[in-house]
Parts: sequence; C-alpha cells; structure tokens
Amino acid sequence: MSSSTQKIAGVILAAGSASRMGKTKQLLPFGKNTLLGQVVQNAGESTLHEIIVVLGHCADEIEKVIDFSGAKVVRNTAYSKGQSTSLIKGLENVSSICDAAIFLLGDQPLVTAAIINRLIDAFETSNTPIVIPYCNGKRGNPVIIATSLFYRLKSLSGDTGPRVLFDEFKDSILKVSVPDEAILIDVDTKDDYEKLILKQFK
Repeated sequence: MSSSTQKIAGVILAAGSASRMGKTKQLLPFGKNTLLGQVVQNAGESTLHEIIVVLGHCADEIEKVIDFSGAKVVRNTAYSKGQSTSLIKGLENVSSICDAAIFLLGDQPLVTAAIINRLIDAFETSNTPIVIPYCNGKRGNPVIIATSLFYRLKSLSGDTGPRVLFDEFKDSILKVSVPDEAILIDVDTKDDYEKLILKQFK
C-alpha cells in the first residue's frame, strides 16, 4: 500500500455463506492462492490507505488459512441478515481520517491493484462522491463512496448494497470506463467458479 492524495479505505465484503456454492467460497483455490486471499492481496498491492475485511460464515476457518497481515479483520455475526449488515460493519471500522471507501467483493479475484488504483485516481480528480466502473456499458464493482454519504449506507437493511444509492444520487456519480471484464465477474455458483478458473489461464 502506498499513499494517495486522498485516503481511501478498502472494505472487502466476505461474510456470506455462499449457499449456492455448497462450500466455503472464500477458500476455493485460485492459482497459488484462494478467492478471498487473492482479493486481499490485490488490495494490498494498491494505493489504498487501509484494508478492512468483513468475515462472517466460517470466519475461524478462513482466518486460519488466509494471510490477513496488513488488513484489519472484523466479524459480522449478523451476516445471515444480508449484505447491508457487512457493509455497515465495514464502515464502522473505517478510520475517521479516510475520505472514502471502496467496496471490494470477496469473490472478485480478477479485480487487480491497477483497476483499484484507476478508480482511486478518478475519485481524486473529480468532485463526485460516487465512482462506479463500467465495462462495455455494464455496471460493475468495486464502487467508491465518499464519507459524506456514509450516513445513507448505514441506514440500509436486508440484502442490499451501495447500488440502492445510485438512483437517489444519480447526479453525483462518476462513471469510469474500465476495459476489463474483471469488474463484471464474480462467483456465485460452481459454474461461475469453473468459468473463472478457465479465464484465469487464458
């Protein structure tokens, strides 16, 4: 991690039970790493000021396997109530000196440090509180949201994420073109995982 002109926290959302996968998704092999391990590594190689990893399902097992050095691990015991609970738990642990948070998904290992830095640079050079990546006209992840909007995020409930703010603050969004489908690829099913592994070796 190195410094940027603004301090951005990386909040890695990795608490879910991955019920459609049938096994602990965070620990699925990915190259010499795991899905979540690669996400943490990519974040660590970026210019993020700090990294917060939100765990829930199988947290003990995950902490034994993955190297979280350089990151702060927090546990969301209410993860079964939906993504909003993990998002809020992450925000509660963002340092007060940070200007924004980028929400990284624990099942998007192809989102590299370069992609993260591209979004951070866009945030730093604009006055918009929301930065969203797009590829081929499709909205992807991760998303940056400024601290000025944290109050709205903390009012979310159920299985909702930052996207519920996008209509409400549509005039405050910077859309950043990213020529990499990595921002569109996550892993919800075994089929998704198999496609990801094939893509990794292309």
